[in-house]
Amino acid sequence: MGHLSRVQITVLALWSYGIVLAKSCGLSSVAMALASDFGEKESNFRQRLREWCWDKQDKPGTKRADWEVSQSFVPLLKWILALGSPNEQKLVLAMDATSLKQVFVVLSLSVVYRGCAIRIAWTILREGQKGSWKEPCLRLFKCLQGSAPADWLVIVAAERGLYAHWLYEAIQGCGWHPFLRINLRSKYRPKG
Repeated sequence: MGHLSRVQITVLALWSYGIVLAKSCGLSSVAMALASDFGEKESNFRQRLREWCWDKQDKPGTKRADWEVSQSFVPLLKWILALGSPNEQKLVLAMDATSLKQVFVVLSLSVVYRGCAIRIAWTILREGQKGSWKEPCLRLFKCLQGSAPADWLVIVAAERGLYAHWLYEAIQGCGWHPFLRINLRSKYRPKG
């Protein structure tokens, strides 16, 4: 995560560690867990964690910056790949669209690793928002293009609700292999 400042890395680590301690991602729970573990004031942790979520113009100080989450997609994938065996040159990515309480839809790509899926790239859309998912999906693949070693076999799997010709081509454009479920009514034929 070399693209982040030392302060950003520290607060991100506090959020991550606090979520594990609290077994919750709520601000109050995380701040309380961190304060208890470090023996410091809960209000100090609450403020640091809260400011992490604010826009640049809302943060006090002169060296404050926004953090564009998509800048971390490639470093996150490379970190996960470094955890694997050096002899294993295969990667499976799962694409998913998850609806959250009919308010948001999370379009994501996850690494399938040791029986679980680790989300590495995502975008959040409003549920029922007019327009296609095409552009947000294409941005995810554009962010990750060239991130996996060229000699690796990368398979991208998705459920049939996500199948689209443009998605198939975007996956191939990354040098990866689409493994997309299609509807039973689908038909195919050789060109010509």
